[in-house]
Amino acid sequence: MKPLVEIKGLSAGYHGKTVLHDANLTIHPHDFLGIIGPNGGGKTTLLKCVLGLIQPQRGEILFHPTNNHGTGNRKLRLGYLPQYSHIDRKFPITVWDTVLSGLIAEARLFSRWSGEQKEKAQRVIQRMGLEGLEQRPIGELSGGELQRVLLGRAVVSDPELLVLDEPGTYIDKPTESRLYALLDELRSSCAIMLVSHDVDELLRHAHSLAVVNKSLTYYPTTDGLSGQQWSILS
Repeated sequence: MKPLVEIKGLSAGYHGKTVLHDANLTIHPHDFLGIIGPNGGGKTTLLKCVLGLIQPQRGEILFHPTNNHGTGNRKLRLGYLPQYSHIDRKFPITVWDTVLSGLIAEARLFSRWSGEQKEKAQRVIQRMGLEGLEQRPIGELSGGELQRVLLGRAVVSDPELLVLDEPGTYIDKPTESRLYALLDELRSSCAIMLVSHDVDELLRHAHSLAVVNKSLTYYPTTDGLSGQQWSILS
């Protein structure tokens, strides 16, 4: 199977300091890659490189869009759900506008949203179980509702790779389980790359695992990994 993303010899960091050294990783279509590791070990740095938010110091990231019949390094359609703590809940925006903003790259300058775009946003809102909350400000939502809104924003553009950074933070276990159930459904249409500290829950859903602690260790399957003591996280 042709890979979706190839990471080769990647080193990256900030202000001249290397945080992640010589990482190698392959992500395939419909993969569910779990990422674990200690704080400061390079997990978020890895995500930022994939998202194009920082440039590697060394190495390369090759993208192979599934709808591209040629070759090259054109980036994939990406969806991103950031850490909960990075969201400004006081920002005056509704559920409807938040989900629709995930289509901003498709919008034309000074033009209104098309009927097709609005229908797409409504279908995603329904899929996320948010019917009836369209006009509610995000500041009035529960933690679980807000995570589903942000997930809806991330997937409304039909990404080929969905990147999630600690999506289970600040939500309770039942809500986290519902979130993972949604991700299991979404894997039929995209690959998933998810950072989490909840290793047990992650291993119930992920099909491959990357352990990131300055370097990267890759497990192509999670079979047999449940129940291990991951001292690297302490």
